Amino acid sequence: MLIGVLKSKIHCVTVTQAEPDYIGSITIDEDLIDAANLIENEQVHVLNKRNGERIITYVIKGKKASGIICLNGPAALKFNIGDVVIILSYTWMNQEEAKKFKPKIIFPDTKTNQLSSK
Repeated sequence: MLIGVLKSKIHCVTVTQAEPDYIGSITIDEDLIDAANLIENEQVHVLNKRNGERIITYVIKGKKASGIICLNGPAALKFNIGDVVIILSYTWMNQEEAKKFKPKIIFPDTKTNQLSSK
């Protein structure tokens, strides 16, 4: 039996853009994608800390070191520029693998959406 477990988490980044006329997805700074072990087109859940909205979409690679977090398409109607969001991805594995698995969790600066150099 396979179970769903947390694979990656970008904890608390700030929405910098919302593009309702785009076809869909979330654009994320390439540095954050790499640091969180995400890949382009991977399914993610995006949770809005302001209003509790939760959407499922997919990742588009944004410009490296730009800090971009852009909700595209219909999702842009549920998120405002300045909202703080949590981005999650999940994977499926058997229970024995899951007991040993450690998700990749990153904590960017919410003002810049950049990772600390500490």
